Amino acid sequence: MKIKSHIPNAITLLNLLSGVIGIIWVINGNIVSGAYFIILAAVFDFFDGFAARLLKVQSEIGKQLDSLADLVSFGVLPGVILFQMAKVTTQIEWLPYLTLIVPLLSAVRLAKFNLDTRQSDKFIGLPTPANALFISTLPYFAIKWTWVGTWVTSPFFLVVIAWVFAILLLVELPLIALKFKSSSFADNKFRYALLLIGLALILLFGLAGIPLVIVAYLGLSVVENGMSTE
Repeated sequence: MKIKSHIPNAITLLNLLSGVIGIIWVINGNIVSGAYFIILAAVFDFFDGFAARLLKVQSEIGKQLDSLADLVSFGVLPGVILFQMAKVTTQIEWLPYLTLIVPLLSAVRLAKFNLDTRQSDKFIGLPTPANALFISTLPYFAIKWTWVGTWVTSPFFLVVIAWVFAILLLVELPLIALKFKSSSFADNKFRYALLLIGLALILLFGLAGIPLVIVAYLGLSVVENGMSTE
């Protein structure tokens, strides 16, 4: 029983380890590697909760440990990615530090999520993994579409991205959660649409398609909210 209860926490620590190694790699100049460590961390983040439910060993310490790991992997790591991207494209020494709003508001987002009872069926505000995936794959987006690459990697654009998406972490905007309570198309049409769009964009463009998937996620959520209030 004791060993079983530690399995989800061990997986959570692999999430944390992925984030820490990713930070080291990005600081050492390998900025594009950050996306791989965030994806790896997201896989561990999914399976720690899955393992806890499967083994029926959910615990408060597991919940808190998960948030601490997420802060590193989905808050600090994407913040460091933006910082390094801005640092290598500007001679204004203080400008890259403005991107560090991402880890700060990620911490607030995770703390709120632990206390918010409204987020069982939908997310309120952008989830930190989605934000991290968007930020970490911006370099691939810039490489894929070179005609927008110049302004995508502009330090001022990166600061704007940092602040806009950090604020999206906290806005009171209901967003789609991929939790299917039934297989009904009518009840899940926006979830199915998101999965199909996401799969198509990633198959077509690889990691460069992920920023487009996150934008589609936000757009579909806004449309769903608009239809639900009519």
